[in-house]
Amino acid sequence: MYSNTQKYAAEAFGTFVLVFFGCGTAMVTGANVVATSLAFGLSILVAAYTIGPISGAHLNPAVSFGMFFDGRMKIGEAIGYTISQIVGAFVATLCHVVLVLCGMLSYTDMDGDRVKASISEVSFGANGFGDLNFVGALLTEVILTFVFVLVILCVTQSDDEGTSKHAGLFIAAALTFVHLVGIGLTGTSVNPARSIAPAIFAIGATDGHSLLQLWVFIVGPIAGAFLAAFMNTALIKKK
Repeated sequence: MYSNTQKYAAEAFGTFVLVFFGCGTAMVTGANVVATSLAFGLSILVAAYTIGPISGAHLNPAVSFGMFFDGRMKIGEAIGYTISQIVGAFVATLCHVVLVLCGMLSYTDMDGDRVKASISEVSFGANGFGDLNFVGALLTEVILTFVFVLVILCVTQSDDEGTSKHAGLFIAAALTFVHLVGIGLTGTSVNPARSIAPAIFAIGATDGHSLLQLWVFIVGPIAGAFLAAFMNTALIKKK
């Protein structure tokens, strides 16, 4: 039996890994869709088989609140998980900030010289509306999170030994899947913890839009998680 402290530490560490490698890949590849999707998916896969036995490897407030909405978690525990996840994501983004200061990103100026990117030029993988208005961005995040969390709820409650044993693989595939379509629309959040820290540090690069639009990447995933839990309870879960 693991203590709450161990669970919260595991969630913080796992979310750190998710954001460091996921958003980090987006930063160094120019948000290449395939590379970034795989980075997020593989991060969740690694976490599932390392810290999964400790905390369940939620790494995402939408997942934790999806478990709460589904009756598998108490509200206090879901809040504790969420705080831990935000802390882990924040530390990961701080590491990105340090790496940018150390020359992680650079470009060739008009004189042909290599110049280090400044903090004010880097988006740190922050989410945004893109070409969508707020309704389109919100709908995108609700749908993507709904699919992702529903997969998690279904595979983790399955009576089939093969499905439950390989739940991490299905969850990783689902996260990769939603990123493939979502990156070109909103950058794919489906995870408030993943969105908060980058939005704060990307204020300069986005002229403040990352912070103004952040509410969509908090409300959308939580709403999607609620709908996933509702569908699971109403139509899928055994009575």
